[in-house]
Formats: sequence, structure tokens, C-alpha cells
Amino acid sequence: MSLGRIGQQAKLCLKNQSKYQHLGAFVPSTSNTEYITKAIQEADERHDRDHPLSIIDGELIAIKDNICTTDQPTTCASEALQGFYSPFSATVVERLQTAGAIIAGKTNLDEFGMGSHGVNSAHGPVKSPASDRGSQRSVGGSSGGSALATSTRQCFAALGTDTGGSVRLPAARTGTVGFKPSYGTVPRWGVIAYANSLDTVGVFGRSVEAAKQVYRLIEGHDPRDPTSISPLTRSRVESQVSCRPRNKTLRIGIPREYLLRELDPLINKHWSLALQLLRGQGHSIHLVSLPTTKAALAAYYILAPAEASSNLAKYDGVRYGNRAPNDRDKPNVLFSSTRGHSFGAEVRRRILLGSYTLSFTAIDNYFIKAQKVRRLVQDDFNKVFAMKHPLLQHKEETLRKEHDEEETGVDILITPTSLNLPPLLSSLQSDKNNDPTKQFQEDVYTVPASLAGLPAISVPVPCMDWKQVGLQVLGQYGDDERVLDAASKLEQLLKDAGD
Repeated sequence: MSLGRIGQQAKLCLKNQSKYQHLGAFVPSTSNTEYITKAIQEADERHDRDHPLSIIDGELIAIKDNICTTDQPTTCASEALQGFYSPFSATVVERLQTAGAIIAGKTNLDEFGMGSHGVNSAHGPVKSPASDRGSQRSVGGSSGGSALATSTRQCFAALGTDTGGSVRLPAARTGTVGFKPSYGTVPRWGVIAYANSLDTVGVFGRSVEAAKQVYRLIEGHDPRDPTSISPLTRSRVESQVSCRPRNKTLRIGIPREYLLRELDPLINKHWSLALQLLRGQGHSIHLVSLPTTKAALAAYYILAPAEASSNLAKYDGVRYGNRAPNDRDKPNVLFSSTRGHSFGAEVRRRILLGSYTLSFTAIDNYFIKAQKVRRLVQDDFNKVFAMKHPLLQHKEETLRKEHDEEETGVDILITPTSLNLPPLLSSLQSDKNNDPTKQFQEDVYTVPASLAGLPAISVPVPCMDWKQVGLQVLGQYGDDERVLDAASKLEQLLKDAGD
């Protein structure tokens, strides 16, 4: 039986999975070739009858291994969950399957989503196909497997999760598009939690259009998810967004606090060139201030580990997860060794940090202050955007100066996605160079949008070899479509300039 266009594309993805297996994008034994081949034939038949289930019917979609599926194990790249099969699939997986998408397999990640380089995995690191004089570079994390699978055409698109930049950073490092929607717009039911108030399911694609197609299929209210915004609230958000005119030209903000001395010169160069291209198309560039940005990273690394320490308390081998063998042989010991045995170094570090900041002696000085900083970060964004935050009942009106917001506010912000070019894997895995605080700094440009729950997307700059650069487009809460439209314009400009 001859395959149609969709079937041929899917077969090419399967071929690439074998070709790039050594890079570790997929968790071993989670790609079912027999199931995929049968699903491809069924999708081709639907297309032949001109009755596809959706625009992505028959496309292969990879799923990050902290998103539950019934047909493949869900391990979070941790020994704590080796061999675990979920009795249900996540809402986003169900919606993709209903749309005719084919699950390509489960992708590798930093354990429980904790990491910025894709090296903290029980399955081994995710490796970049592009090398610098034979030395492989980081693909970013924690959704590095999903980003790599997309960039090497092992799938049409992929799902990841973004807590503090875990979709956008790997997208920038692999030359793909990575979109984090507004918090609460895409259901989290069936996603294994790292930090509930920050976790957002995001989408990888090789183009903004591909990411947009998948996003539109997975977004929407889910009554099983308590963090999913309700239909009434969604209608309020949509009403607020529809009141804003869609002008052909955009008012683009550049936060002065993002003009960091540590920013890599090549990234700074491409950022400046992109802004020049946009100005040449009639868009206006405005310098804005987000003063609390300087404290955002510190606040994130208090709040996220605090939530993680609570969420991961159940993995003790009794209530949940695998149990260490030596725990069974000790009298009067239930699970003292299990957590140390099952969790990697980075997960243990964040559990300890989170447990301390939630302790009686430290909660006021750390956790409560970090929550206040988070609110200030949100207020900063509300001051600079022309659109009012649709969920805050226009509280930001009291924060603005006494002049017309339409004249002073901006439509979007454009910033770099990452501070540095991809580092060498060997330097990350070396004990001498393994400085956790330095790795935390990789999230400096992505964390503020996560703390505020804003939509943000990383758009790749066409570059050679391993020197991958991404630019980030951010918008007001609920203004996801404007962010995607702006990203499409930026993507086309960068592509034309590269040609």
C-alpha cells in the first residue's frame, strides 16, 4: 500500500528516530513502531477520503516523559518511577489522540523537570547533534528531549512542560520554536507536578505555525484540573482581548533590566539586528523598565523548590514509587534509603532547599518574601503592557502614571531567550565546573514570564552549527494569539534576512 504525504512524513520521522537514537531524545522502549505504522495507514485512509480528524491528523507528536500516557511508561527520567504505567492519559494527550495525532514516544528530560541542560536524567543526557570541534553541546532543559526530537525531525511537534523556562530555553538551544501559553489555559491534569503554580504545558514545533496548530487543539477548560481557568473566566479574557485593536504595526518593549553585561555578544548582536528589522517594517521600539526583574530569579528558586519538596514527598516507596532494596532489610526502617537512592543529586538539592524555606524558622524570611516579589514582578509587567490584565479587575490602573495607557503601553516585549550560547556537555558533567548557582542563571530571561503566568515564545535565529540563538516574545496574560502572530512576523523577518 502506497503512503500519502502524511504517511511519508511520518515514516521519515520513524527513520530519523533510528538515525538519532544515540542522542537520547527518546526514553528507551517508548516508541511502538507497530502501533505507529498502523496509525499512519489509518490516518492516510482518512485523508484519502478527505475526512481528516484535524489539521494534524496522522502527524507524529512526541510527549515529554512527565506527561502521563497509558500505552507507554511515565518515569519522569527518575529511578523512583522506573516501570510506572499510568492508569490514565493526560488531558493534552487525550485531545491530541482525538485529533488523530500519533504518539511518537516519550522524550527524555531532566529528572522531574529539574534542570536547564538535559543532563539530570536516569536515562542519560540528551546530546546535541551539532558539535564544536567534536565536543557536544547542551540542548537545554528540562524539556531537552522534546526539543531535540523536534529539531532532528523525529516528530512533527512535541509537548513539554515549562516551569521557569523549560520549553523556551531548549527551543533556543536547538533552533526550534518553543511556546509557553498563559498559565491555566492548557490543562495540567495528568502532568506530574514539579511546581503547581508555575507548571505549564508547552509546545515545540519547527515553525510558529506548527506550534500554533498543536496549541489550539490542546488548550481549553478541563474540569478535572483545578488550575484550569473556567469557561466564564475564559470568556472574560477573550472579551478583554477582543477589545484591543489588531494594528498592523506593534509597539515593542525592550526591558532595560535585560540589557545585561553578561549577555553573550553574539546573542546581543542578533537581538539588535532583529529589532532593526522590526523597526524597518514600521514597528516602534520602546525602552521599558521591569525593576523587580533583578529579584525574580532568586524568588523563583525559593518558590519552585518549596512546591517541589511538597509534591515529591509521596515518592517514598510506600505510598508511591519504587523502594530501595536495602530499605527492606533494615529493622524498624520504612524508607530512609529510598529517597536518597531513587532521586538524583539535583532533585535532592531542590527538595532540601524547598524544605528549608518552608520550615518554621525560614518561611517568613524566604518563602513569604519570595511570594511578595512574585506579585511585584506581575505588577511590573502590568505597568508596561497596553492591555489590562483581564483577571485582576484592572488593579493596574492604580499602578500607572496619569496618562493615556494606549500611548504609553506596549503590545509585546522582545528579549533574548538565553544568557549564553549552549555550553559544552563535558563542562556540565565535570564536578569541578558543576556549579548549581551558575546553572540557575540560565533561566534569568525566562523566569519572569513564568512567575507572572504570561504567554511567551522562543523564536530561533537562523545560525550555523552549534551557535544556536533564540529570541523571546512575551505578551500580557491571555493575549496568546497576539504573541503567536508577533512571533510569526519575527520568524519570517529572520528567515528572509538569513536568506
